[in-house]
Amino acid sequence: MMNVQRAVFLAAGKGTRMAPLTDTLPKPLVKVHGKPIIATLLDAVVMAGIEEIYIVRGYLGEKFNCLLQAYPQINFIDNPDYEKANNISSIVAAADYLANAYIIESDLLLSNPALITAQQTYSNYLAIYKDKTDDWCFYTDETGKIKQMAVGGTHCQQMVGISYWTESDGVKLAQRAKELYADAANHQLYWDEVALSCFLPDFAIKTRLCQQEDIIEIDTLAELQALDSSYQSLSMGE
Repeated sequence: MMNVQRAVFLAAGKGTRMAPLTDTLPKPLVKVHGKPIIATLLDAVVMAGIEEIYIVRGYLGEKFNCLLQAYPQINFIDNPDYEKANNISSIVAAADYLANAYIIESDLLLSNPALITAQQTYSNYLAIYKDKTDDWCFYTDETGKIKQMAVGGTHCQQMVGISYWTESDGVKLAQRAKELYADAANHQLYWDEVALSCFLPDFAIKTRLCQQEDIIEIDTLAELQALDSSYQSLSMGE
């Protein structure tokens, strides 16, 4: 078991499907029942005693400064390429901090903070078993090692955007991401594709199962309205 050293939050995107709220606010700062989405994740990281916290920001990046009052230990990493590249650009921006680290998508509403633990043994993704899904998912071998990542599948494990990377895997992830990003043809890759598609044989990443109710990914305004009735009067483009 290793003591987790740091957590890296990916928060550079625009979140256009949650407009008009995200016209003036980054998606992770949108509140659900009065609390920013990202705060549910930050609280879990703090509760686990993980002291190094990094947020990769881009769109309306200065807005994240409001978090410093409650979380003064936050370090910000600015992603200058957030508008022209996919989130592989955020991994490249945070390349020095991926070893022995959680990498966390910042638009997840976390209701089970115990999933963020102070110690981890191996590189892994949180995942939810599904009979069928249209989302990103994994197929694993009998040991839980990811042998394939797909978009949509049956009898698979749906990806949850919280992963842990050991010291060696984090260093390798950073190196491989930078190699790919050096070619502009790869700028639209999702960062997960680095280890789980482009260089899958170089890694041994397992899944760590959780339940559907543990984590909710909020992608659209409609999904937000279903969770928090205070947004019911809003409409797209309002």
